[in-house]
Amino acid sequence: MQLKEVLLKNGFHFNKRYGQNFLTDVNLLRSIVDKSGITDSDVVVEIGVGGGTLTRAIAEKAKRVIGFEIDTNLKPVLNETLAGLDNVEIIYKDVMKMKTEDIERLIGGRFSVVANLPYYITTPILMKFIEESDMVDGITVTVQEEVADRLCSKAGSSEYGAITASVDAVGNAQKIMRIDRKMFYPAPNVDSAVVKIDVNKKKYDIKDMLCYRAVVRSAFLSRRKTLVNNLMMSFKIDRKTAEEIVLSVKGDLLVRGEVLNTLDFVRLQEEILKRNIKF
Repeated sequence: MQLKEVLLKNGFHFNKRYGQNFLTDVNLLRSIVDKSGITDSDVVVEIGVGGGTLTRAIAEKAKRVIGFEIDTNLKPVLNETLAGLDNVEIIYKDVMKMKTEDIERLIGGRFSVVANLPYYITTPILMKFIEESDMVDGITVTVQEEVADRLCSKAGSSEYGAITASVDAVGNAQKIMRIDRKMFYPAPNVDSAVVKIDVNKKKYDIKDMLCYRAVVRSAFLSRRKTLVNNLMMSFKIDRKTAEEIVLSVKGDLLVRGEVLNTLDFVRLQEEILKRNIKF
């Protein structure tokens, strides 16, 4: 039975609050899973199970799938679409309200994330797993194409932002597939893309991740202002100190935050720590 028929049969109504847009094309779903690189030894976490179509495609490849779904109205639908799968567990909870350590304890080991993320929680979900978990190996997510471009952008480009530098600090992001809006049911107003992030917490020698995040936030505090001005505002430091820091990192007092690459931010963080500046 097709997903649309199952949804109709169970009287399911889409909830705009949850940003529900389901993928139904089996070949597309299998392609996403293939490109994620997961194997039969992997435990996979899915955020936003929806109608279970991606869940089933993951289950065909992975050792175990743990799905989190906020909408309990999908229970009867998922009972049908995931029938016969003994390596799938669905948890009806809001993953954003769960502590990361509790999620890790529930999973019981290393894991990857594969998900068609609701657009409204894309950034919080990514940051939750990238910043808070030491157990995640990789993240493959379908997101709004604009967000995908931002995640994979280069320093100095118009798409480049704080989330780019935050993700690049601990992983490598690449856009692996574009998905037309017509492939979703119901169709959203924008196209999507699949981004694969290979997590590597040792990619850079970042001495204090909290400080790193603080300097990234500072750099993008106001795109119109120079890095010197943003540092002064964010860290409550005088102009002389801010200028010394910027000159040591970029050698240009007029430089703006959006042209700094990840290595620049690492060096900026080291300068903040070296001067014992509060962050």
